[in-house]
Amino acid sequence: MRTGRRGNVLPGVAAGVAAALLIGFVLLPVLAIFLRVSPGRLVTALHSRVALDALGVSVKTSLIAVALILVVGTPTAYVLATTNLRGRGLVLSLLELPLVLPPAVAGIGLFAAFGRFGLLGGALRAVGVEIPFTQIAVVMALAFVASPFYVRQAHAAFAAVDPELLGAARTLGAGPGRAFWRVGVPVARQGLSAGATLAWARALGEFGATIMFAGSLQGRTQTLPLAIYGEFSGGDLRGALAIAALLVVVSAGLLVGVRAMLRTGRAALEPRWIRSSTLTSASR
Repeated sequence: MRTGRRGNVLPGVAAGVAAALLIGFVLLPVLAIFLRVSPGRLVTALHSRVALDALGVSVKTSLIAVALILVVGTPTAYVLATTNLRGRGLVLSLLELPLVLPPAVAGIGLFAAFGRFGLLGGALRAVGVEIPFTQIAVVMALAFVASPFYVRQAHAAFAAVDPELLGAARTLGAGPGRAFWRVGVPVARQGLSAGATLAWARALGEFGATIMFAGSLQGRTQTLPLAIYGEFSGGDLRGALAIAALLVVVSAGLLVGVRAMLRTGRAALEPRWIRSSTLTSASR
């Protein structure tokens, strides 16, 4: 009996120790930042020109990048999830390729494709467009590395939509486009919101591809991660820690806000609403 009890207790203890180690490993670096940065120093960082410029560039470019990802990635994920296209697995693998590419490789690849002497550099120069070391380059770098986080989640969300709902919408007279907007998107919106959140978080934290393709020009292409590196490499550890704390606060605020919105949306999403109101609007 004692041996049996020990056999039941030991796995639970081992799991608890593993969880404690993992939680400690994740929390310790974050706590270390705030233990080294006083509230006064953090407030001072909020008034720092470097931090304010980097925050503005990060918010602006990441929002534009996520908007582009949503516009292009949502219908792409819907088609891949709801149709039996030949080579669908290959297309998904290609779209998820940035997940496994080192950010520096992504950056140099973007430069080789869209740089002044890249594959499309001549055509872009002919129309007076130069992308590297501009905010357009920042947006492109962020969109490249963040898009798989949204497309993956969106594909899973659309794949979980009951095919009978889409079929019923079409029998009520809704075409493929209307079924997508009126049924697919509303039913999958929780997954789409989660994917957009992941993509935005990834975009806010992007470093390697951005510095390779867009550089680190204060007020133009320097995002918060690049500002942290700039302060650290310049010997200002306190400044780097303060901007890092600012980025943690922004990211945590984003996470909490989105979770609150998701809970609100989940409470409002009832099966009756999905099956009656959604299909009714789809048929209009």
